[in-house]
Amino acid sequence: MRRGALDDLAAFAAVARTRSFTRAAAELGLSPSALSHAMRGLETRLGVRLLARTTRSVAPTPAGERLLRSLGPALEEVERGLAALADWRDAPSGTLRLTTFSYAARTILEPTLPRFLLEHPAVSVEVVIDDRLADVVTAGFDAGIRFGDTVEQDMVSVRVGPDLRTVVVGTPGYFAHHPRPATPSDLEAHNCVNYRLIGGGGLLPWEFTDMDKGREIRVRAGGQFIVNDGPLAAAAVRAGAGLGYMLEDEVAADLAAGTLVQVLDAWCPPFSGCHLYYPNRQVTPALRALIDALRWVRP
Repeated sequence: MRRGALDDLAAFAAVARTRSFTRAAAELGLSPSALSHAMRGLETRLGVRLLARTTRSVAPTPAGERLLRSLGPALEEVERGLAALADWRDAPSGTLRLTTFSYAARTILEPTLPRFLLEHPAVSVEVVIDDRLADVVTAGFDAGIRFGDTVEQDMVSVRVGPDLRTVVVGTPGYFAHHPRPATPSDLEAHNCVNYRLIGGGGLLPWEFTDMDKGREIRVRAGGQFIVNDGPLAAAAVRAGAGLGYMLEDEVAADLAAGTLVQVLDAWCPPFSGCHLYYPNRQVTPALRALIDALRWVRP
């Protein structure tokens, strides 16, 4: 490989990911003009156009998209290898501040964080649980954990959990008095238990996908009960007070036992699970150790 080729490929990945020479140049510590010149040189050497440029935007071509898909895992592996050298320089120490939401705190941090603290006695961790999508930079956090599709594109994202699915459920007793909905629009005739987002103040929308038409559908379901506590909402659903919009893994035992019944299954495809995200800057040994502890490995 020609000297500097790996740098050029990493620079291409930054431009393709951010879709901006300005933002990519800021990440890489280069001027936009120097970065643009490097990309033209890379395209010339490869003999294929990788980036489609206009006066206002830049985006990968189909060839660029294919290269980016191949580069992503390889560059991540290189980054992990370089970061692992920190183990030979400095033991993890210092304070980490994390922002997340209650589900991730319970399913991702609760099983792993106590062992991490025992193994790294020089690391202190502060966790702030908040429904709001905090700006980790301005709020002074080292990292956050959210669903993958809510993470900003300019963040480095590491999967820490499997794909998830949100499902609509009710008790057999509820459906004894109400017809089962066949489409999301049928929910307008049902009593639904709603969750109010603590940060934004609005109600959590019930989101579905029309697989035939390939479009997203959002339903503002009405009902008697609105709450900002997940366990209390789940208790109301399990008592038959209304339909619930819940994560499938949280009601798996109820569905298996028959105490809850799932509806609208075809409208509820999987979505990207929990990801740890952080700004694209130098990672401390403490944060790297936490990432390694939380990283999800596909079974």
